[in-house]
Amino acid sequence: MIECVAAAWPIRGVRVYTTTRHGGVSRGPYTSLNLGIHVGDSPEDVLVNRIRLGQALGLPSVPRWLNQIHGSRVVDAGRVESALDADGSVTSEPGLVCAILTADCLPIVLADRQARCIAVLHGGWRGLAAGIIEAGVAALPVSSSELVAWLGPAIGPLHYEVGEAVRDAFGDGARAAFRAVSKGRYQADLYALARVRLAACGISEVYGGGFDTLADPRFYSYRQTQVCGRMATLAWIEGHSS
Repeated sequence: MIECVAAAWPIRGVRVYTTTRHGGVSRGPYTSLNLGIHVGDSPEDVLVNRIRLGQALGLPSVPRWLNQIHGSRVVDAGRVESALDADGSVTSEPGLVCAILTADCLPIVLADRQARCIAVLHGGWRGLAAGIIEAGVAALPVSSSELVAWLGPAIGPLHYEVGEAVRDAFGDGARAAFRAVSKGRYQADLYALARVRLAACGISEVYGGGFDTLADPRFYSYRQTQVCGRMATLAWIEGHSS
């Protein structure tokens, strides 16, 4: 049976889920609901998993999958006919499913309070530092003050150790998101880093967070096993299918 984490936030009319690793047919290190076609798993198994996901969630359209590159490009999901190099997508079209894949990186979903538009963003440290949140906000047709954010399952700060180059990439304004553990090494809090960037964009209403994909066996963790599957974070505006 497919299991998902549903966004706990006040936006009615927008459906948001992050999958767990349970409920699919993949085997070995990909067991079982791997949704990433690019990680070495059987393409046939991934296809079955994606079909099962669509049926379980009643998806109104085929998700617009991206070729994620840890950057800051955000595209119009309505124009994604094949996987584009991008780390986020936006739409104002009801029934069009935006999607990203993660296995420790941070899924970020934005929506306006009237459920007129959404963005789904892939927030690894490189993408956050490069401005994926800022690009997502800029791509939406509303003021940032109208937006609400949800932060999905990502690696927690107790298990995410980075070097000085990562800390320095965020500047002095984000130093509180890094805790020194040894010379030149820090525990990084992706959730805190995202909240700093969201606040700088004028988004103060932020939900979610508090997960740790490395410690929680429900999730895949690239830091833990390197070879592993991917979870999907999917969002759509309720209405007619596209």
